[in-house]
Amino acid sequence: MTTQPERAPEHEMVIFTRTYDFVSWLVPLSLKFPRSQRFVVTQRLQNAALDFQELLIEANARRGPLRMEKLKQADTALMRLKLYLRLCQRWHWINAGQYHHGAAMLAELGRLLGGWLKTVTSLA
Repeated sequence: MTTQPERAPEHEMVIFTRTYDFVSWLVPLSLKFPRSQRFVVTQRLQNAALDFQELLIEANARRGPLRMEKLKQADTALMRLKLYLRLCQRWHWINAGQYHHGAAMLAELGRLLGGWLKTVTSLA
């Protein structure tokens, strides 16, 4: 019996699918980081990714100024993710190809988040 890959509902915003893809890529990769850093940097990286995803979900459930606040918090979480990913590459925990893949995913998430922020701002 073959299983079909999970598909996002057609009405789901692209940012949710891309964030899910990023978290699904990042968490297994981060489990290979040095054991000595598992509860320090690795945990912070995983938390930032999950925080980002949760803030998007919370923003989607809100309207008006509350949505804007959650989106701004998501932007901050995205900045932390970029920092942690750069550190992982600098410390050679990920190779150049993995870094470029992750950075490209984060850049796309940034563009999607920026578009959402613009839309919310124009509605205010």
